[in-house]
Formats: sequence, structure tokens, C-alpha cells
Amino acid sequence: MTIASVLVTGGTGYIGRRLIPELVTRGHRVRAVVRTGSENKVPAGAEVVAGDVRSRESMTASIVPGSTVVHLVGTPRPSPAKAAQFESLDLVAARECIAAATACKAGHFVYVSVAHPAPVMRAYIDVRMRVESDLRASGLPHTIVRPWYVLGPGHRWPYALIPMYWLLRALPATREGAIRLGIVTLGQMVRTLVWAVETAGAESRVLDVPDIRRPK
Repeated sequence: MTIASVLVTGGTGYIGRRLIPELVTRGHRVRAVVRTGSENKVPAGAEVVAGDVRSRESMTASIVPGSTVVHLVGTPRPSPAKAAQFESLDLVAARECIAAATACKAGHFVYVSVAHPAPVMRAYIDVRMRVESDLRASGLPHTIVRPWYVLGPGHRWPYALIPMYWLLRALPATREGAIRLGIVTLGQMVRTLVWAVETAGAESRVLDVPDIRRPK
């Protein structure tokens, strides 16, 4: 395994604070970009970089050429009522980070998107589809990870949906959608992101729910 230089945005969030310790334990050099005042929330072992993910200039100063950028910034607990935040935070931050990574000649960009198409959360999905398009247009080698619901501490209500998924997967007319919009666990997400870092190269790829679930 090659030791990687990794920059994580959103490192104090739901996935980031589990991902960083795993990357550090595996020997990777991890830097975490956080807002001023949140430095003490970064998991131990990562270098803390105070910056603004919505500022291209700030991010350009944070990205090491050849490094892997893992972009996890997003509106906490997304819902249809937060459409404005998806535009002002999720979209702006992703676009500025992609532009900065391109300017700094980052080696690979890992982006957590969302499974689609889907009948709900259309504003959320629309923003992430636009970011995916921007990422492809940038020419950066990248990995796009597309979960739907992520089960974990504080996010266990989707367990109630499991019987419905069993039924939908059993019916030919709904099987494909039930697989595409399936539930993944926080552990599966972390393992997938670690795998994306450790296999990052010149190729770009998209990881859907079945790929996230696959043992790494």
C-alpha cells in the first residue's frame, strides 16, 4: 500500500470524523480543512488547516500538488426544506474546491454525491448532479461515491424501511430502483472512501450502492 497525502474537507462531520482516524491508522498523511474556531474538533493525528471551503484562494493555499482531496462538506441532515443551503454551501464549496484542486494539480478528487434518480430530495440531487458534471469537465481524475441512506449513530431511522426494501427488491418492476437507492452503513462508507484513497490513480470511476456494499 502506498502512503498517500490526503486533504479532507468536512473532517469534523458525520463521515469525516470516522474517516480521518482510519486513514491515520493506516499511515496516510492527513490534513483537515476546518473553519476557524473548529480546530479542536478534528480527530487526532491529522494536521489542522484553518480555511474556507467556499473560497478558491483559501483552498488553493491548502492543497498539496499530487495529493488526494476527499470532499465531504455538505448541509447537515439534508431535507427538502434546505434547498437554499444546498445552493449556498454544498454547490459553492464543491465548485471552489474542484477549481482549487485543478489549479494545484491534485492527483485525485473523491466526491460524496448521492444515488439518483430518485422520487424525493430533488433539490439535493440536482446540486450533486451539477457538481458531478463540473468534476467530469475539470479533467481531474476522480471517484464519485453515490450512497442513498447511510445508517449509523444518530441515523438509524432508515431501519424502518428495510422490510419495504425487501418487498421492492422482490418485484421485477421495482427491483432496479430498490438496489440503486438501497441503504448502506457508515462502516461501509468509511471503508469505501479509504479504498478510494488507496486506489486513487489516473482513472475516474463512479461507485454506486452495490459498489459501496461490496467488501473491500
